[in-house]
Amino acid sequence: MKILSKILSVALLSFCALNMSAADKEQKAEPKNNFKLYGFVRNYFAFDSRESVSGTGDLFYYMPKDVNMVNGEDLNATPSFTALALTSRLGVDVTGYNIGNVSFGAKIEGDFYAGLSAVDKTKQPNIANYFPGNTNISGTATARLRQAYATVTWKDLPLAGDQKASVALKMGQAWHPMGADFPHVFSLEVAAPFGPFSRTPQITMDANLGQNWVVSASALWQMQYNSQGPVGGSAIYMKYGMTPEMYAAVTYKNKGALVRLGADLLSIKPRVLGSVDGAKVRVSDRKTSMLYYAYAQYTYKKFALKAKSTWGESGEHLNLMSGYAKVGENADGSWNYASLRSSSTWLSMIYGKKWQGVLLLGYMKALGFADPLDSSRIPASDVYYCGNGFSNINQIYRINPQVVYNIGKMNIGLEYQWTSVQYGKYITDEEGVKYLNSHGLATDGLHWVGNHRVNLMVKYNF
Repeated sequence: MKILSKILSVALLSFCALNMSAADKEQKAEPKNNFKLYGFVRNYFAFDSRESVSGTGDLFYYMPKDVNMVNGEDLNATPSFTALALTSRLGVDVTGYNIGNVSFGAKIEGDFYAGLSAVDKTKQPNIANYFPGNTNISGTATARLRQAYATVTWKDLPLAGDQKASVALKMGQAWHPMGADFPHVFSLEVAAPFGPFSRTPQITMDANLGQNWVVSASALWQMQYNSQGPVGGSAIYMKYGMTPEMYAAVTYKNKGALVRLGADLLSIKPRVLGSVDGAKVRVSDRKTSMLYYAYAQYTYKKFALKAKSTWGESGEHLNLMSGYAKVGENADGSWNYASLRSSSTWLSMIYGKKWQGVLLLGYMKALGFADPLDSSRIPASDVYYCGNGFSNINQIYRINPQVVYNIGKMNIGLEYQWTSVQYGKYITDEEGVKYLNSHGLATDGLHWVGNHRVNLMVKYNF
């Protein structure tokens, strides 16, 4: 028995040793994650010649506000100056984990924002007696999540001839595919409101078919940037709509040139509950809209050019100056909706390396409803417009030259930005209720309002 016990002990020890050796080899063979830390410290100094619509401490600039005449004086013609260290950023890229021809990765990125915000007039009811608008300068920077996603990429997939394909899957919070192509500017708004701007939860597939073609598709949800509706801006309309936003695009690239065409479909439920004869009922409200865009870029030596044009319905969840409206009520308590249409375009050019000259041009045009309403007007309160704009906007343009000096990892930029808005006057009845015309536009009393912005940026990258 002792001999048998010794034999079993030796066998067991040998088996454990072999397994430990195999496990060590497997552990050594397993690839390691590589972590790359990146980010920057960024400071802005901004002057505006008049009261404007802007966010993130007045650094994310949209447009000047309309004239506010009181006793013959425009109260919005008030200049301001601010200096902030907001939007400094920190991120981590994770790469290097591979199994066969499949690679895995991830990204997490955050920054600081909201150091300045508009005054809550419910808490400070007398503030309007002293200042015209964005007046709270005692805020503290708040940390926020910008991006957080995982990736899976299948490489070297067989294609026709000698061509190879790859398929990449992205899952998590990332740039909206329609807003991921940025112009050559250092300003925080990167050409908004002339182009889509949004980061949002998504599942995105990019299929690289050889060297020249890429086919993309996405299912997206809403988080920070939301649709408008009867209860204001909220992701609740998509939640109860139960359908993700759908995106598809095709890209052609060849050497220094790239062209992309894409489309985006959004279907939401502005309401779940309504009323019939004073009784609360479930309703079948739904609003569906389509957006289309084209993007192109070209690079030659020290010169680069980019352009993007977006047109279609709604788009307020992408910070586009548009929206939709309630245009009718039904016997079952449901409402009918019509999307406002708009067209937005930007063009940017850059030349140089150490010293860089940059020019951005932007233009937006409101197009109203595709078909005019049966009635001659629609209440402005029934229009659910982008929360950073106004439904009486007719068109906007921007001219934005910049100069940037690059010293290693340090960037110093100076820009002049002229943004001009053509506002129309609402139709007003005897009770002071405001209306748009049957096309969903304000076309009476058209007038231009402009703002001079001078912006200085100092940025250190790491």
